[in-house]
Amino acid sequence: MLLIKTQRDMLLAPLQSVSGIVEKRHTLPILSNVLLEKKADLLTLLATDIEIQITTSTSGAAGDGDGAVTVGARKLQDILRSLPDSAEVSLNLDDKRLQVRAGKSRFTLQTLPAEDFPRMALSDGDLKTFTVTQKQFRQLLAQTQFSMAAQDVRYYLNGLLLLIDGNELRAVATDGHRLAYASMPLEGEAEASRQELILPRKTVLELSRLLADNDDPLLIELASNQIRFKFGHINLVSKLIDGKFPDYERVIPATLKNVVALNRAALLQSMVRAAILTNEKFRGVRLVLSPGSMKIMAANAEQEEAQEEIEVDYSGDAIDVGFNVGYLLDVLNNTSVETVEWGFNDANSSALLSIPGNDRFKYVVMPMRI
Repeated sequence: MLLIKTQRDMLLAPLQSVSGIVEKRHTLPILSNVLLEKKADLLTLLATDIEIQITTSTSGAAGDGDGAVTVGARKLQDILRSLPDSAEVSLNLDDKRLQVRAGKSRFTLQTLPAEDFPRMALSDGDLKTFTVTQKQFRQLLAQTQFSMAAQDVRYYLNGLLLLIDGNELRAVATDGHRLAYASMPLEGEAEASRQELILPRKTVLELSRLLADNDDPLLIELASNQIRFKFGHINLVSKLIDGKFPDYERVIPATLKNVVALNRAALLQSMVRAAILTNEKFRGVRLVLSPGSMKIMAANAEQEEAQEEIEVDYSGDAIDVGFNVGYLLDVLNNTSVETVEWGFNDANSSALLSIPGNDRFKYVVMPMRI
C-alpha cells in the first residue's frame, strides 16, 4: 500500500519536531518509534516517552487510502536528512515493512503495529487556560532554565517552577547553588487563584527547541497533573513533577549593602578568559572588588594564573569573594542587556545579579571558598 508520497521537507520538518523526545534505547522498543497516521491528505506524527507526548500534522500527503504505522524515528529521520533537498519521497507499507523510496534510493525499515503504540491519556475536566506569545515564553525559559538541576536526588529541582499569580506568570529554577527568577505579565483579567506547577527538565528543553522567536500565539492549558502547549501545528502534553518546590522568595536577598553596575559584554569576555585557567573540577574564580576596580582572578593545580581588571564606578566596601565561573557565564550568556547590576552584602552571603530598572529578572548565586 502506498501510504505517503510527498516532498522530503514536508515529511522531515514535522518528524524533527516530534523526534526530539524519542529515547535511543528504551525498555519498550515501540517508544523508539514514531507513529505515522494518514487520513486523506493529512499526515499526523506522534512521539512519546510516556512522560511527554508531541503531536504534529502536515497536509499535502498524497497516497492510496488511509493507514497508520510506527517506524524507528531516528532511522527515518537520518534517511530523510541524507536525501537531496528537492527529493520526492514515497513510503510504501508492505507486509509489516516500510519501504522508503526517493529517486534510485531504496530503504526497508521494520515496523510495529500502530494499535500497540501508547498514547497519553489527556486530562479532562476543568482546564485553566491562558495565551502568551511564543517569543515571550521562550524568553522566560531562556532566562531561567540553565539553573535547573540535572540529576539531583531532590527530583523537584530537576525541573522548572511555573507560578501563575493573578495576572503574572513567573518561572524559577534552582540547583541548590544558584537560582534564576523571571516573570512576565499575563493579559486579561486577573484570576484570584494562585497555581504552582513544576515542569520536567526534558519538557523545558524541548519547548526551548520548538518554540519560535515570534509573536505567534502559544496556548497553555493546565490540568491537575498535566500541562498542554499548543502552538503552530504542534501539540505538546507533559506530565508534571509531583513535589514541593523550595520557597524561592527566601533565597533572594531582600537588602544589599554594596551594588556595582557592570558592562555585561566586558564582564563576560573577562570571565571567559579567566575561566581558561580555572581548576577543571571546581572552576572557581576570585572577585576582588574595591573602589574603582574589579579584579577577576583564577588559578589551577599547575600553578598557572589569570587576572583581569575592569574599571568600575564603585565606592562601597572592599570585597574578596569566590564563585563558580560556570554559574556566572550561564547568566551572562543568557541575558542580552547592556548593563547588569551585581549586589553583595559580604563574602559569605549570596550575590544578586539583576538588570537595572527591571525587577522581572533576578539571579542569585552562592559564593564558594577558593
